[in-house]
Amino acid sequence: MTDEARPAEPATDTGTPISEPLAETTDTDTATATAAVEGPAKLNQTVEIKDIGPCKKHITVSIVREDIDARLSEEFSKLMVDTPVSGFRPGKAPRKIVERRFRKEVTDQVKGQLLMESLEQLATDHDIAALSAPEMDPSKIEIPEHGPFIYEFSVEVRPQFDLPNYKGLRLRRPVQTFTDADIAREEHKLLAPHGQIVPKEAPAGSTPVVEVGDYVIVDVQMRSGDQLVNTLTESLLRVDEQLAFKDAVAERFAEQISGAKAGDTRQVEITLSDAVANPAMKGQKLQASFVVKDLKTIRLPELTHELCHEFGVHSAEQLRELIRVMLERRLEYAQRQAARQQVLQQIAASSEWELPRDLLIRQARRALASRVMEMRTAGISEDEITSRTRLLERDILQTTALALKEQFVLQKIAEVEKLDINDDDINDEIERIAAQNDESPRRVRARLEKDDMMEALATEIIERKALDLVLQSAEYEDVPLGKQAAAGSAVTNVEEQAVPGTMQDPTAVPPEAEAPAAEAQPPTATS
Repeated sequence: MTDEARPAEPATDTGTPISEPLAETTDTDTATATAAVEGPAKLNQTVEIKDIGPCKKHITVSIVREDIDARLSEEFSKLMVDTPVSGFRPGKAPRKIVERRFRKEVTDQVKGQLLMESLEQLATDHDIAALSAPEMDPSKIEIPEHGPFIYEFSVEVRPQFDLPNYKGLRLRRPVQTFTDADIAREEHKLLAPHGQIVPKEAPAGSTPVVEVGDYVIVDVQMRSGDQLVNTLTESLLRVDEQLAFKDAVAERFAEQISGAKAGDTRQVEITLSDAVANPAMKGQKLQASFVVKDLKTIRLPELTHELCHEFGVHSAEQLRELIRVMLERRLEYAQRQAARQQVLQQIAASSEWELPRDLLIRQARRALASRVMEMRTAGISEDEITSRTRLLERDILQTTALALKEQFVLQKIAEVEKLDINDDDINDEIERIAAQNDESPRRVRARLEKDDMMEALATEIIERKALDLVLQSAEYEDVPLGKQAAAGSAVTNVEEQAVPGTMQDPTAVPPEAEAPAAEAQPPTATS
């Protein structure tokens, strides 16, 4: 054993040079790649790209032998000068001895360099936007002793489509002038959590009936055909347009229960989500019998100076002004959502996109996180975000497909228009979220980093810039804001499940999909 120095450790961990975008790398990798670009000339490589399924390509890259030998020679020349060899003075060891002793280390190092440069060159020369890391194990790839260096991999990519003219689009824009009645209704919702639930009374000679905003105590039996699926006893529910269980939604809850008196039974239709405990029941509809046991209402608290302070204001007038600002923000969010959907409809009308199920499964959580971040930056309250998120989760794969198509369109517009974001954009957005939620920017940043939401924030900013560009040139036709959008968070959330049992994770990869992936042959180098 000798104490001679070893050459630099080879860059063998090159498993993430293709991600989002295709050649996104770590800081260290970037520094290496930059040096490579400034030093060696562009690689002489041929690339073969084949479609192997929706949004998936198989790529084979061949690097000519001359480039391999040139890199090996360069690295060995450095070793001749810098690396002492036992028995020889520094820089005096014969080249053949140096090459024989350090062949494996230098070859691995050159392999890492070639893969990094090749993948970056591939991203530059070919229109490939990867959605995930490539299916490639660099440790299984070897540079042959003779002939070209060939490696291959499969990767999920963004669908390719042509953007029609997206400037000057004709869009329908929902509008609403908020009245004193709208302000009063929203104030009631805002103060309700601070109020007291009391028996509902009716004028003399009449019986109280269920209305939106009331509370009801109900017994519930849920059935699938003749089979009893679940029962709830003495449940206290607020009556809103929709009722969201953890695994189901009653979309017409208020409509189907309004007007009932104590002792009445009403039939309510409930749609099960993809997360239902029994996978065979996902998307099915249950018939639920709601027996109204009692009616309650909210006795609002007195709007004292102390209570105003809890909302960050000093008077009832300031609270109503705050409510008006909240409604305007909600209207702006509804307008942007309507615009996104219309832009997608007009652009996608000329393109057929098939998104594979396994892609949707993997992207579901990310797409949902992006939508949540968009709602937060729009100033929507956490309670309302919870309600809307539960509705989005009803059919998360369908929701994800729509969200991904919106993202693909907006991201392509951003690329065409060369839109970009920087640290100042991120910091400004964090400060805006902090101001809307009366938090410190430092706390907001810490929460986003903890929840792994910084990427979603960056995505939301770049998509917003692209959408702003489209909207600036659009022609608008104003239409009344829909009832549900105007009502905002018209959803009652309950923690019960419609179907008992362990809820499913619809974003988990099915076992049958894991086996083929595990058995897949790794990419190999071919001499």
